[in-house]
Amino acid sequence: MQHSLLTLLFCFLGVRQLNTIHQGFLQKGKTMAPLIFFFMGVFYLLPSCSGKALCEDVGHMKTFRKIKEEIAGYQDVAKAIIDLAVCGKAQNRSYERLALLVDTVGPRLSGSKNLEKAIQIMYQNLINDGLENVHLEPVKVPRWERGQESAMMLEPRNHSMAILGLGSSIGTPPEGITAEVLVVSSFDELHRRASEARGKIVVYNQPYKGYGETAQYRVQGAVEAAKVGAVASLIRSVASFSIYSPHTGIQFYQDGVPQIPTACITVEDAEMMARMASRGTKIVIQLKMEAKNYPDTDSFNTVAEITGSKYPEQVVLVSGHLDSWDVGQGALDDGSGAFVSWEALSLIKDLGLRPKRTLRLVMWTAEEQGGVGSLQYYQLHKVNISNFSLVMESDLGNFMPTGLAFTGSDKARAIIKEVMNLLQPINITQVFEDGDGTDINYWIKAGVPGASLLDDLKQYFSFHHSHGDTMTALDPMQMNYSAAVWAVVSYVIADLDEMLPRQ
Repeated sequence: MQHSLLTLLFCFLGVRQLNTIHQGFLQKGKTMAPLIFFFMGVFYLLPSCSGKALCEDVGHMKTFRKIKEEIAGYQDVAKAIIDLAVCGKAQNRSYERLALLVDTVGPRLSGSKNLEKAIQIMYQNLINDGLENVHLEPVKVPRWERGQESAMMLEPRNHSMAILGLGSSIGTPPEGITAEVLVVSSFDELHRRASEARGKIVVYNQPYKGYGETAQYRVQGAVEAAKVGAVASLIRSVASFSIYSPHTGIQFYQDGVPQIPTACITVEDAEMMARMASRGTKIVIQLKMEAKNYPDTDSFNTVAEITGSKYPEQVVLVSGHLDSWDVGQGALDDGSGAFVSWEALSLIKDLGLRPKRTLRLVMWTAEEQGGVGSLQYYQLHKVNISNFSLVMESDLGNFMPTGLAFTGSDKARAIIKEVMNLLQPINITQVFEDGDGTDINYWIKAGVPGASLLDDLKQYFSFHHSHGDTMTALDPMQMNYSAAVWAVVSYVIADLDEMLPRQ
């Protein structure tokens, strides 16, 4: 019961009310007044409301009210950012900048000359844009080349199939692999029919149940097929929609399991072979792939900043990845995310704003190979993890944004919701769960709040990792709105008096 009664009085009534009580005692000549004053003095020296959850909540609500008022004070700044991005001089700038790069350089596979050319171009672009501390941080990245590839159905009829080899896959012998097909719809079915798989090409016709759940077949399909003796695997593309379009992506081998060639096929071909197999029809395919893996090579994460005016050592990080797959233009995934992140800093700089904390842009390298560049960045900078207020990643396309996905403490989420209210003029205010992203997950797992820009994921996964990932899939106005959201959130969080609270 340590100082229980007076603690409750102090928490519920406050100093002013207690002083009123004391004055009342004085007026009535009560001898308890000095005693109350004594205890009040003691409690000024003790942590207020220590150990009392109720009192902590009251204290937090007072603090949050102040934060809410502080954020509301950014309405004019938010409107200025929105106006500049959506209808001002910066209108369509991120789209036009991106189009120039991808039309000039094309796709940017990890370890390729295209990627290194794009990095050097971006390094100069960021300097020319007047950003600060522009530099390249060295990274070792995987290098894989697709080479020529084909898949020809020989039975029950001749049919040339569209395929895309999966990243890090080995190739076939020069003469290819010709084998009968076993079609399965899940890993469970593969394991049940393991005795039928030896010497065959396993075709996965898994239904699309959202990207996260379905991508496991692309990532692990070759390993699971090899475990039961298959000679190759073909995976139905992980896509929400298909017009005979194969979608590539990374896959990983497992130590102690034979490595077999693996590629993605179209949804249409996977479903066709499933129908054939259900009728008992024998299917034979000849698969040829020249894919090769090479030793890791040198690359860079590309970094630029607006240095903080009061706490330059503290950081709000905005990011997207500059690398892509070797098909299409890498415009959607993730040129648009990298360039919207660049645009956020450009908008803030153009308005002459300088937040209290440093705004740091990072364009990651080798994200498609499993977040290689971002992992090395985390390992290099985690010694300063306490200085990171928020890490942000745009890597889900830049169609019309619906809001922000966020991972962090309840108190931080409440602050983010208030910041998103500043975007009411463009009606983009929602805060969703799960702000994870490949390149920021290392920070989030270590307790740093994280956010991702969220839009129409069905549309995104129709294009991503395919030949359809081009500028034609993007809309300049939608990129303007994405840039406005990204700039408002990053600037306000970087300029608040306090960092975002952690768990």
